[in-house]
Amino acid sequence: MISDPTRPILLVEDNPVDLDLTLRAFAHHNLASPIQVARDGQEALDWIPRWEAGETLPLVILLDLKLPRVDGLDVLRRLREHPVSRDLPVVVLTSSSEDRDVKAAYGLHANSYIVKPVNFEKFMDVAAQIKLYWLLINHLPE
Repeated sequence: MISDPTRPILLVEDNPVDLDLTLRAFAHHNLASPIQVARDGQEALDWIPRWEAGETLPLVILLDLKLPRVDGLDVLRRLREHPVSRDLPVVVLTSSSEDRDVKAAYGLHANSYIVKPVNFEKFMDVAAQIKLYWLLINHLPE
């Protein structure tokens, strides 16, 4: 299935500065998909019953690791354990470049791991690449 621009992106981010930066970068690149925001790990997990009830599944989940209430690795683990979210693409988008975090995320079947650039222009490039690959090139099952 070619990516459906009406399907949302779920952005799981607690840092208001990073959240604003991500939203501005996507707006700059004219992202057609709506952005849904979860501001901590529990808010991300609260989407599971909503998806079970028939709300539209996201095209991709952009997941920070350092989150309050439920950390990102636990969110990823629980998403992968649940049938409704098991196959959703999850891109870890985090400031951590620690090897143990990278290994743990891939061990929990993250689809990609991106370290957030601190420079705004570089972050704009990352947003463009996310849009290009996950929303335009990548094909999802029906």
